[in-house]
Amino acid sequence: MNTHTKTESARVAAAATTNAAIDARRVAATPRGVGIGFTVYADKARNAELWDVEGKRYIDFGSGIAVLNTGHRHPRIVEAIAKQLESFTHTAYQVVPYESVVRLAERLNAVTPGDHAKKTAFFTTGAEAVENAIKIARNATKRPGVIALSGGFHGRTYLGMALTGKVAPYKAGFGPFPASVYHVPAPMELHGVSVEQSLQAIAQLFKADIEPEQVAAIIVEPVQGEGGFYVMPTAFLRALREICDRHGIVLIADEIQTGFARTGKMFAMDHHDVVPDMITMAKSLAGGMPLSAVCGRAEIMDAPAPGGLGGTYAANPLAIASALAVLDVIEDEKLCQRAEQLGHRLSEHLNALRKKFPVISDVRGLGSMVAMEFAKPDGTPDADFPKALQKRALDAGLMLLGCGIYGNVIRFLFPLTIEDAVFDEGMAILAKAMES
Repeated sequence: MNTHTKTESARVAAAATTNAAIDARRVAATPRGVGIGFTVYADKARNAELWDVEGKRYIDFGSGIAVLNTGHRHPRIVEAIAKQLESFTHTAYQVVPYESVVRLAERLNAVTPGDHAKKTAFFTTGAEAVENAIKIARNATKRPGVIALSGGFHGRTYLGMALTGKVAPYKAGFGPFPASVYHVPAPMELHGVSVEQSLQAIAQLFKADIEPEQVAAIIVEPVQGEGGFYVMPTAFLRALREICDRHGIVLIADEIQTGFARTGKMFAMDHHDVVPDMITMAKSLAGGMPLSAVCGRAEIMDAPAPGGLGGTYAANPLAIASALAVLDVIEDEKLCQRAEQLGHRLSEHLNALRKKFPVISDVRGLGSMVAMEFAKPDGTPDADFPKALQKRALDAGLMLLGCGIYGNVIRFLFPLTIEDAVFDEGMAILAKAMES
């Protein structure tokens, strides 16, 4: 092969690994229904930094949608997975069990809110955790009804879609949905919905649609994720607890996005004096490995008969090993305190920007689960500005995620292990992108 041919071969090979070339292949090979946030293809990552196939570096303020509270490839998590690889990768826990599952269940039973007797079951995805929580609640109560909130997100499976309180893009064109699912408005003072109005909607639901004695569960995100990072007020959660106690309804806290130190507490419900009957977990539970869980009161969790719960890949041994390491990292590196510190610095920075840019209508959150919302001069939601901001930031090397029922919110989900220098660099990029 002559020099010209070698050079041309190298050029063709390089072109085949550009973001644009891979994206063209994606469009041809995969369905458009799998939306892509950024047409940037990952090559490697470490903690809060990511490099694409073209060698460009990005600061990751999305953490794979709140999955990487412990960062990309934390050394202790990598070590735990590698050690498990030397033993076995799969037996199907329901066929040949292993002690690590029992150990992780014991630890989660201990760190979740409440001092009552608890049990934990493991699954693979957040949607599976939600569906199984509803299965368990219906089995335990012998009731069909479930109440969820507008703006809530609970997954893309059919029951998950039914529970989700946002039509586009999650539910559009996919109906009909499972029955006996009811929605009430979530309290959002910014958009004119008070705690009292939300509670009145539940009372009206009991009058017009379903008697409370036929409701198995109420499911709530203590901080809405996809819905826009709206923090549920303590008064509202207390009222839900009272309603559930009065009518024998199971209160489910969906902590899939809020759990594992993200809000400055191990779980967001720890910010309130309200103990749920069940908690769903996923995302940062296993630091990037596919694992989810449902933890609940022992008597509720024991309602289904043997064989009623499980899954082929549920409690995958590599994911279990990773999750045990995640809990160690959260404790040893004091990530709850770190989340509070970083969240305070972020909120100060965002509120300073808010004084300069009236388009920012709100800054809110708990710990390092923080969002800024955008509105037009007339007060209506502005979805165009955050999209432009995301593009400017990405061009400058910062990845930002959007959310919100109106698509007008930027959410911040950087790894809690992020280095101070990288965090400050990200803040500087954000400020410059706003100014531009």
